[in-house]
Amino acid sequence: MRDMANWRTTTARHFTGELLGTAILVFFGCGSVAVSVLFDAFSGLWQIAMIWGGGVTLAIYATRHLSCAHLNPAVSLAMAVSGRMKAKLLPAYIAAQLLGAFLAAALLYLLFSDSIAHFEQLHGIVRGTPASLQTAMMFGEFYPNPGVGNVPVVSTLTAFAAEALGTFILVFMIFSLTEGCNPGRPDNAQAPLFIGATVAIIIAVLAPLTQAGLNPARDLSPRLFSMLAGWGQAALPDASPGLLTVYVLGPVAGGLLAGLVFTRIVEPMMNGKPCENCE
Repeated sequence: MRDMANWRTTTARHFTGELLGTAILVFFGCGSVAVSVLFDAFSGLWQIAMIWGGGVTLAIYATRHLSCAHLNPAVSLAMAVSGRMKAKLLPAYIAAQLLGAFLAAALLYLLFSDSIAHFEQLHGIVRGTPASLQTAMMFGEFYPNPGVGNVPVVSTLTAFAAEALGTFILVFMIFSLTEGCNPGRPDNAQAPLFIGATVAIIIAVLAPLTQAGLNPARDLSPRLFSMLAGWGQAALPDASPGLLTVYVLGPVAGGLLAGLVFTRIVEPMMNGKPCENCE
C-alpha cells in the first residue's frame, strides 16, 4: 500500500514537472512566432530561434527538480528505449507534455485573439481557408515554412528527413551533455544552457524548411487547439498524413535513433577509454 502511494506521488510529481515545463517552452516559443506574424516584431529568424532556445533553457531550470525535464515525447521515448527512464513512466510523461502544450496554446490564443482577428480583417483572411495558414503557423507547423519569403520546394520526404535529423542532433546532444562518462560535458548547472543553445542553432538552420518542430507535443497539441479555434481543415490541410508523418514520426524516429547510437556505439567507447586519457 505504501509503495503504491509513493508511486502515485512520484508519478504526480513527474507529471506536474513535464506539464509545466512543456507549457513554458511552448508559450515562449509559439509566442515568438505569434508576435512575429502579428506585429512583425523581429528582424530575422535568429531572434525567434534564440527565444525558442531560451524557452527551453528556462523550462528545464524551472522543472528539473520535479521531473527529468524531457518536455518532448521524442526525448522521453529515447530515454525509455535506452534504459535511462522507467518505461512505465512514459504514459504520464507524454500525457503531461501534450496537455502542457495544449494549455500554452490556449493561453496564447486568449492573449492574442483580438490581435489575430484584427490581423485577419486587415489582410482579408478568412479563418479556415488556405490563406489562413499565415496565422495557423502560430500554432502548428507547416512545410515549406509559410513565413519564408522565397518559399523553398520541400517534399514530404525532405521535411521528414529534416525533422528526423534535427531531433537526432538534439537528442544526441542531450545524451552527451548529461552522460557522466563524457569528460567534455559541462557542469550539470550549465547543461540546460547548452541544450537551449542546441535548439536555437537547429531552428536557425532548419526552420526555413519545416519551421523546425523537433517535438511531437509542440506540434500536435497547438495544432489541435487551432483546429478547435476555427482554423479547422486549414490546420491540417494535406489529404495524406504528411504533416503527422513529418512532425510526429520524424522527431520520434530521429530521437530513437540518437538514443540507440549514443548508448550502443558512443557510450561504450567512452566507458572503454582509459581514465588517464580522459583528463
